[in-house]
Amino acid sequence: MRFNSVKKTVGLALFLFAQVCAAQDATVAAAADLQFAMQDVVARFQKKTGKTVSVIYGSSGNFTQQLRNGAPFDMFFSANLDYPKQLESEGLTEPGTLYEYAKGKIVLWVVKDSRLDLSKGLLVLLDPIVKKIAIANPQHAPYGKAAVAAMQKEGVYDRIDERLVLGENISQTASFVSSGAADAGIIALSLALAPTMKNKGRYTDIPAGDYPPIEQGCVIMKSSKNKEVARQFLEFVKTSEVSALLRSYGFDVPAAK
Repeated sequence: MRFNSVKKTVGLALFLFAQVCAAQDATVAAAADLQFAMQDVVARFQKKTGKTVSVIYGSSGNFTQQLRNGAPFDMFFSANLDYPKQLESEGLTEPGTLYEYAKGKIVLWVVKDSRLDLSKGLLVLLDPIVKKIAIANPQHAPYGKAAVAAMQKEGVYDRIDERLVLGENISQTASFVSSGAADAGIIALSLALAPTMKNKGRYTDIPAGDYPPIEQGCVIMKSSKNKEVARQFLEFVKTSEVSALLRSYGFDVPAAK
């Protein structure tokens, strides 16, 4: 009796899993800086088409490795162009689908009641009251690489590197600062402008010339089993409607080609 019960339980679980998979028209791996903007994009796409898009957020470098290992994503939205270009050169992407959808920006962010004077820019990080500074891990997060480059350009990196707290991705980095686990953080402008962040703190722009351009690209994976929906979603991302939405989150959007 117990064996039959287990068989029924396992069978039900497999059935429910299959139903969930069937309900998802496409699955997207997306850089964490897109967390809030992408929610709006997906909602509008679903309203227009009736197609369901499921999005998982994380660091672009980690996703790249997972995709090399066969992770079942239909599309990849990276926080830089390098990672999808690598996958393209390895023959893992659908030919002709690589698209630069935006350029990101970084800002220095603190909670509202912080005593730090952000008008000093990154030099304020030398203030003795700053014990911990959050950035994304530069080993696999493009926004972390940009943060390091900016601090090096301003001549502060070598003086504060021991105080750095590394987030697994830019979203976790923002959480470190907003929760008080860090005194300041270098985060994506798109997160600073997000509903859950913009009323909790204040920020100052980091000059774009202080770090390499954060050119962000997306691509459809060759292994995708939902290429038609993925192509529909890619074309929607290229529309003026989505471009305006991304700009509202602080992204620069390339002119239509």
